[in-house]
Amino acid sequence: MPPRASGWGRGPAMLRARTRRGRHTDGQTGGGPTTSEHRGDRVSPATTQGAGAGVGPGGNPSSRARKPRKPRRRSGWARLLTWLGLALVTLLALGAAVVAYLYSTIDIPDPNPASQAQISTVYFADGKTEMGRLTGGTNRENVPLSRVPDHVQKAFLAAEDRSFYSNNGVSPSGIARAIKVSLEGGATQGGSTITQQYVKNTFLTSDQTVQRKLKEIIISVKLDQQRSKDQILEDYLNTIYFGRSASGIQTASKAYFGKDVSQLTPAEGALLASVIRGPSIYDPSRSASNLARSKERVSWILDAMVDQGWLTAAQRSQAVYPTVVKAKPIEITGGTNGYLVDLAKKELVSRAKLDEDAIAKGGLRIVTTVDQRYQQAMIEAIADRGAADDIEGAQTGMSAVEPGTGAIKALYGGTDFAKRPYNNAVDAHLSAGSTFKAYTLVGALQNGYSTRSRVSGSSPYQVPGTNDEIENEFNQQYGWIDLRQAAADSVNTAFVRLNKAIGPAATKKAALDAGIPGTAQVNVEDNLTNTLGTATPSVLDNTNGYATIAAEGRRATPHIIASVKSSDGEVDYTASTSTTQAIDRDVAVDVTEALTHPITEGTASYAQRVRRPAAGKTGTAEDHKEVWFIGYVPQLAAGCAIYKPSEDGRTNVPLGRNVGGYKYCVPIWTQFMRTVLEGVEEKDFPERVGVNDEDRKNIGTRPRSTSTASADPGGSGTSGTGDTGRASAPATSSAAQPSATAPAPPPPTQTARSAPTSATG
Repeated sequence: MPPRASGWGRGPAMLRARTRRGRHTDGQTGGGPTTSEHRGDRVSPATTQGAGAGVGPGGNPSSRARKPRKPRRRSGWARLLTWLGLALVTLLALGAAVVAYLYSTIDIPDPNPASQAQISTVYFADGKTEMGRLTGGTNRENVPLSRVPDHVQKAFLAAEDRSFYSNNGVSPSGIARAIKVSLEGGATQGGSTITQQYVKNTFLTSDQTVQRKLKEIIISVKLDQQRSKDQILEDYLNTIYFGRSASGIQTASKAYFGKDVSQLTPAEGALLASVIRGPSIYDPSRSASNLARSKERVSWILDAMVDQGWLTAAQRSQAVYPTVVKAKPIEITGGTNGYLVDLAKKELVSRAKLDEDAIAKGGLRIVTTVDQRYQQAMIEAIADRGAADDIEGAQTGMSAVEPGTGAIKALYGGTDFAKRPYNNAVDAHLSAGSTFKAYTLVGALQNGYSTRSRVSGSSPYQVPGTNDEIENEFNQQYGWIDLRQAAADSVNTAFVRLNKAIGPAATKKAALDAGIPGTAQVNVEDNLTNTLGTATPSVLDNTNGYATIAAEGRRATPHIIASVKSSDGEVDYTASTSTTQAIDRDVAVDVTEALTHPITEGTASYAQRVRRPAAGKTGTAEDHKEVWFIGYVPQLAAGCAIYKPSEDGRTNVPLGRNVGGYKYCVPIWTQFMRTVLEGVEEKDFPERVGVNDEDRKNIGTRPRSTSTASADPGGSGTSGTGDTGRASAPATSSAAQPSATAPAPPPPTQTARSAPTSATG
């Protein structure tokens, strides 16, 4: 009997099924699906049953399950790229966050003061002719973009930033290059846009760091959004450095080509655009290698302009390499103009109340009262007629003031401010000599006397109550003379007697009223000899005193500044020309008439060559240490003084026994006046009023001996001869006047010995 199917029959199949199930359920909780179930294969019932119960061969051998595929493992490079991608995304996100934060927190700062500093320019009275410059170390003069030719603007764009008008203020390629080099440990790279260059030069420091570069980028973007492109370009051209101490394109144009920026050619503009890359290696005047390098870059810039359509081929072919002027240091205060510029600077501080930093760096436009024609005439007159050739070490100071306004029309302080900054017309305080007698005349008329009042001119004069003796020059004897004759011959004893009669305080008051400063340095003393010029005013102060008399008693403050404009064109200061009626008008008119006599018949007769009504007074201080002449016509007062300082500069030494105000100062004044008055309307002084004539009183008593005294008992003073034996010369008509080219006259006959307390004409 065949064996019955039993567990053996199913056993192997069951075992195989379990074995398969055991393999496919590793790691599973409970009985998981078989491989066939995972794959969705159809499985026969027998197979399923055999697999679940017996231990014998109960399944179909042909229905074995497939082996599973092993999962693919990623390569190391793939994982690295994944991580790098994630890191890059993270960095970009962080970078964006940082940039956003910085953009929100960084504002456009205030410009660096040095980047805004401009040179202040001083002009003559015409407002066009440059006199000099005031600088705080920065030589810059801003100009509007409209003044810069378009081809010059395009030269800079071709050289530095051709996409300037289309970019947003930054260059992505330049930024990437800068970051790359900085990460490699090098210095931050260039390649910046014009906007970035302007931001770096104007708002930031020169630190070469990533932080500074980031600030530069952010500020550049913001600036590009807030300002027009034209404004940025204008600001850029006005701030960049060109070498030769020139900041800004206007000063660079003058430094390299000696011309205004508006006159630059395309080739000249290209050269300036090339220089900013490195003045030390592109300034063609420095070396042959610089010249070759400059020519190459200029040619490259011009070609780039053609490529951009900014220059035609014909224009390019006509553009030749330009010639630059020789580099030279900037002359700020040299020569005779230096004294004027320095005086203007001091006046800006004292009267316009500007601080020195604002003056030096504010780009001010300072127009003075000085007429260039007058100034040149003064320089030439001193050179032609002065004492420099005759007296070694002699110094001259001179000034010209407009009566009624105080405007300084010309001033001579010396030959070269750079070598000797001591201003002979302002800083030198000199014994006034007989020029102070004019103020005694004012005091006399204010105290009841007339210019026809008479006084003894005998010499010497013993000052009552003292041991002092006053002498005339050469101890010359004069008779009973009126005050006009005393002024004409500069009679010392007559004026001291007059001063005693009115009181020396009257002379002092008249001098102060006229404009002589009442400072300790000037030292207008209240003593009997102040009429002989013991005070020590400057040439400018004494000239202004005479200008007050010339203006019929109206005193103005002398000034050299007419107006000041800031760099934006706003008027910051205008000089006041107001006057004060410091001296009675009639008194001033009669004193002027008296002061015509030194010219018509006295110590200043050489001045008749001016050939028009003029008044004035010579002066020679004690021991001939200082000599003067101050004179005026109705439109202009001018004063000149010559002195010789000792070797240590502490005192003055005698100029010479035969030197008086008549010898040098009068001829200088005459030549100057003849020149500047040419073509100017001739004016007469007002007619003499005759102050106190009706109640005229004399000074003292008539001397006993009158044989040589004036025979004019009425005091006209026009025919008195004194004791000189010299008849008074009448006013000279233009036909009878001496030649303008005649040499200076010899010393007047009264010149001889000077007493210690004397002052002569």
